[in-house]
Amino acid sequence: MSTDIRVCTDAELVARTDALRSVYVDAFCAPPWNEDEERATEFVGRLPANAGRPGFTAAITVRDGDVIGFATAWITPAPFPTDRCHPQAAAGLGAAHTADWLCGALEIDELAVRRAARGTGLAGGLLDAVTAHAPDGRAWLLTSVQNARAVAFYRRQGWTQVTHPSPDGKGIVVFLGPRHPARSLAPLPL
Repeated sequence: MSTDIRVCTDAELVARTDALRSVYVDAFCAPPWNEDEERATEFVGRLPANAGRPGFTAAITVRDGDVIGFATAWITPAPFPTDRCHPQAAAGLGAAHTADWLCGALEIDELAVRRAARGTGLAGGLLDAVTAHAPDGRAWLLTSVQNARAVAFYRRQGWTQVTHPSPDGKGIVVFLGPRHPARSLAPLPL
């Protein structure tokens, strides 16, 4: 069984939308995320536009010719975005830290591995692949504290939780990557 993690071009990634959608469904439409399959359709629908973002990078994991995991990331623009979960991240950090720590940093958008491949190190490899060239080591992501397994995974990978769950009650927290210079400046979360 041959497994390969590789950074891929935007064209290669977009050409694999069916495989990426399948991985997304397998990873996120089951517990603990329980997303509707429409979210997978939305993800692949935005993929061509996301691939055109400044600093876009992606990695895929292929085992015996089948995609079993992927990660996507791009540089967070300034001013800080106000779509999706960005307002929750900004509320948790405050305006100054959001601008200083997240704008211009590499934002991990999605990280997904098929359930059957979890616990094999592939997610960590994908995360390392997409963050290898983060500007000055500045990488960040957000996740839900409702998924204790994801939170524990990021901590094991050396990521630092820098916010408490967001004030709107959805449990969104921000993590800074292991080489992010602001890690030591962050107050300890709950």
